[in-house]
Parts: sequence; structure tokens; C-alpha cells
Amino acid sequence: MRISDDRYSRDRLRLDLALRFIHHEARTHTIRAWTGLTDDRIRKLYRTYLQEAGGGGVPRHRGKSPKQAAFFTKSLRMRREAAVFASVSSLFGLITPHSHGSGTIRVDRHAQPSPNVTRGALLCEAFEAHRALMVESQISFEHAVYLLSALHAGDELRVAHCRDCNGMLVTDRLALRTPMCNECNGIKVPKKPGIQS
Repeated sequence: MRISDDRYSRDRLRLDLALRFIHHEARTHTIRAWTGLTDDRIRKLYRTYLQEAGGGGVPRHRGKSPKQAAFFTKSLRMRREAAVFASVSSLFGLITPHSHGSGTIRVDRHAQPSPNVTRGALLCEAFEAHRALMVESQISFEHAVYLLSALHAGDELRVAHCRDCNGMLVTDRLALRTPMCNECNGIKVPKKPGIQS
């Protein structure tokens, strides 16, 4: 294989990933961070994508990405959705939790590589799997990107296991009690049409 062929393959992977991010309504700066493409190239790709898609269907979000950890713990439903996304992300190898005693999990920050095309493709797979499980999910792609980075940082959110069933949970880092999932706690999450158990 020639060097130019290798470069073409890398560029093609970056463009394909950018298109997947656009499809998931990612912001320009998020696409840039994960693909390394320039803002100008992303905007041109976005325009081309919209033209090929018939001129609509994918809104373009502007401004800052979501950055509030409380979004994932504000209600029973959001705690459940965050737990499902964390579980799926773990299955795809995006987070590698290590036991830290008493049901809490420490996510190894140093073992997690920075955003790149390979991890970006896994992130898309994890998000799509999450959407298949939680049909009317309130977690957008940008929320998913933030949740993943927040779990790596471990400053506000952490991965934990339910003390009874050992199911994966996302909890506030400063929570004092050993966590329990909604089901083991006897709390029924109100179901909406389209949410699969």
C-alpha cells in the first residue's frame, strides 16, 4: 500500500465519522474534537449532507454543548437512562471501570485515550445501541459525549454498582449512601410509550 492510499483511508474514516456525528446532531466543535477536521470542512460537509438528504431533517445546534452533571441525576428516568448509557459504553470499551470498594467504581482516567476516530466510531455505536434500548431517550448525542467525559473525569459523576443486584449506575460523586437502582429500591419509573425494559 502506498502512503497516499493510507492517507486517503484515514481521511475517509474521518469524513465518515463526521457524517455520523452530523446525523446525531453534534455541534461543530464536538465533530472537530473527535475527527480533527477543520470547522470550514465540517460546515461544507454539513451543507453537502443536507443537500443530499433533501434539504432538511437534521437541525444544526449552535452554542455551547451541555455541561451540567445534574441533568443525569435530576429524575428517576434520567438516572435510568444514564445507567443504560454507561452500561452500553462499558460494553463497547469506552469506559473501563475498576472496583473501588463498597459498590463504587473508579474509572481509570489514565487508561482512557483522548478523542479519536476509532473511539468516535465506538461512541456512535454505543449511542445508537442506547437509542435502540431507550426509544424516547432524553439523552442527546451531545449529552452522551458530556456524560462519557464526566465519568472519565470523575469530578461530579461516577460509575457505581447497585448494592443489591450489582447493576451499573451513574451517581453523584459526593453521594454518601451506597447506591441502589430504582428496581431494587422499589421505585417504579413511569414508563412512556417506546421505552423497552
